[in-house]
Amino acid sequence: MTIEERLMEQAKRAAQSTYSPYSHFPVGAALLTADGEVVQGCNVENISYGLTNCAERSALFSAISQGHAPGSFRALAVYAPNVSLISPCGACRQVMLELMAKDAVVICQGSDPAATRTWTLEQLLPGAFDAF
Repeated sequence: MTIEERLMEQAKRAAQSTYSPYSHFPVGAALLTADGEVVQGCNVENISYGLTNCAERSALFSAISQGHAPGSFRALAVYAPNVSLISPCGACRQVMLELMAKDAVVICQGSDPAATRTWTLEQLLPGAFDAF
């Protein structure tokens, strides 16, 4: 099993833990740390949608809170079973740009595995605001 396949399997598991009673749109994420550990995240909704946290940010924030260094994350897999393909929202793209390694990849999959896409951060957020 490739690292990408391993990450996607972990993202699928994470999607089972989602709290999405309003949108019914589960999303799971799996983040690869510099030392090879995988940290999961899932979307957690709130009735006040602005307080909702996406799976991608949940994984990144969990990894940081567990002591992993910002800027060292190598890859992130994102899975959403209710659409053929998922891609990160703008807020997640900006957070990924700051917290992941500059050469990191983001692997996205929905219900159609044939539609799986892998992007670089530059592809996801060209011309991004980057203070570093």
